[in-house]
Amino acid sequence: MTDARLRLAERMGVLPGFHDLSGQWRATSVDSAEALLAAMGLAVPSEPEAQAALDAHADLLPQDLICAAGGRPDLSPAAWQLTHEDGTQAEGAGPLPELPLGIHRLHADGRDYTLLSAPPRLPEPARSWGLIAPLYGLSASGIGSYDDLAALARGMAGQGAGFLGINPIHAGFPSVPGLFSPYTPSHRRRLNVIHVAAGRGTPGPLVDYARDIPARMALLRAEYDAFPGDPAFEDWQAGEGESLQRFALHQALSGLHGAFWGDWPATLATPDTPAALAARHDLAAEMRFHAWLQWRAERALAAAGQAARGGGMAQGLYLDLAVGTHPFGAETWEDRASFAFGASLGAPPDAFAPEGQNWGLAPFSPLGLRAQAYAPLAQTLRRQLQFAGLLRIDHILGFERAYWVPDAAPGAYVAMPRDAMLAVARIEVARAGAAIVGEDLGNIPDGLRDALAASGILGCRVAMFEREGWHPPRFRPAEAYDRGAVASFSTHDLPTWRGWRQGADIAARAALSGGDPGPQLAERAQEVAALDEMLPAPGMDGLHAFLARAPARLVAVQAEVLLDIEAQPNLPGTVTEYPNWQQRLPVAAADFAALPSVARTASIMRDNER
Repeated sequence: MTDARLRLAERMGVLPGFHDLSGQWRATSVDSAEALLAAMGLAVPSEPEAQAALDAHADLLPQDLICAAGGRPDLSPAAWQLTHEDGTQAEGAGPLPELPLGIHRLHADGRDYTLLSAPPRLPEPARSWGLIAPLYGLSASGIGSYDDLAALARGMAGQGAGFLGINPIHAGFPSVPGLFSPYTPSHRRRLNVIHVAAGRGTPGPLVDYARDIPARMALLRAEYDAFPGDPAFEDWQAGEGESLQRFALHQALSGLHGAFWGDWPATLATPDTPAALAARHDLAAEMRFHAWLQWRAERALAAAGQAARGGGMAQGLYLDLAVGTHPFGAETWEDRASFAFGASLGAPPDAFAPEGQNWGLAPFSPLGLRAQAYAPLAQTLRRQLQFAGLLRIDHILGFERAYWVPDAAPGAYVAMPRDAMLAVARIEVARAGAAIVGEDLGNIPDGLRDALAASGILGCRVAMFEREGWHPPRFRPAEAYDRGAVASFSTHDLPTWRGWRQGADIAARAALSGGDPGPQLAERAQEVAALDEMLPAPGMDGLHAFLARAPARLVAVQAEVLLDIEAQPNLPGTVTEYPNWQQRLPVAAADFAALPSVARTASIMRDNER
């Protein structure tokens, strides 16, 4: 008989196993099941305890019910009490009333429901093109700022671009300058203050975070010390409420005890302990400084968005939502119940990483999300959409299933409430009048792309991967690309146009591993020749003409391609061995739009009615 821990884990959403990229079945072990249950808050270290949990278990979490916004839920209870999203209440019997857009709560016939009143499908965005650029690398010296972003937005809007995309700009760890990856945030509902303009910074081909983050923070501290006050700041701070106060308290406590709350005294383990509540009084001045930093960041980012929209961009800013958050950052300290602990997001074993990958990021707990009626997800999306007309969700495969890696056992997949999460996304995107892109690359679960398309969520179609065959390489014609997608040549995790053609990524990995790059370079030469045959003209302009004629609603042009840069922004699987997220663009933000390559690309896009 199957071990009770495996049966309990499956009931909680842990999948019994999966087929890896080679087709091998990898069954979830008892150790993995036990560890992942513990990460969800269900400690069952023995089979009898797991059996007792199975015998006693009842699904006490709210049941999800999705309906069309403006319609009636398909439910007719004998008696019900309804709490609308805005807090208003109603009660009755029989059919429920029509529900406005939003997330509502229902108690009926002895159980609780989360009513997700969402548009069935999001409308398509206008056919357009845009630029993807690294915010950190936009300045001629120091760290790229939101002011640099505004300058780039004005220039690219003048060239007819419909959007301007950047790396994630979630709140990071300014007191730990070495932890600068935009995909390892401290809090995804707050902004990264190292991009608030202050001073010139260090010049050079690479951003010097170790020198420039402390220098910028010192300048911002001096500005705050001279800040005379502003009613607009006070009003904003009051409007942000308790969430801002918790974040500011976390930042203030970090200055005393270190950046990661896992290293703090146990008396400060949550924002609600007596010691943490007392610290609000003692650290009030420091908390106000961190609130001011967020205010400055929001004002500067909003100004960049206004520059984009005011210049005529159809979508404006295109922001990026990281897949997870640091396990001991501000987000998990503020909202412990929404996350799993003792397990990290990662990826299963494959040819590149035979032992699998551990990303060191805390995953949303499916149980925690359901218990809170998906409020953490909705708030996270809403914060990004406050500034963006386009939002990219990194690794949207995590809406279907997430690969959790426990501390001392093999990883396994955990099923997520996909349909409910997609409904939350549709609600928030419709509320903002925006569009959403799901990064759907890699080992895609069956049915996910169909579910994304049915929701009106755009996918990602990367030219180097869009093939009809691999050996020998045969690339798909532009006309065969999906309509509901963003088409691009590459991504930040893949080689640039020039780097791909020269095999720079192959050479970089061979240099790290000591392997022979010869066979892979020969294969790459075949791939380059095969893609060149598909292009209407040689070189970069031919590539952009190829992408422009695709049915895809959006085309993303990368700054590194327009600048003919060889090195890619990030080399996955490396930490310090490669200068990830450090490469500065050789042209300042204000001068970028005047490049001849930009003008040629803009003309190509116009010729293809973008």
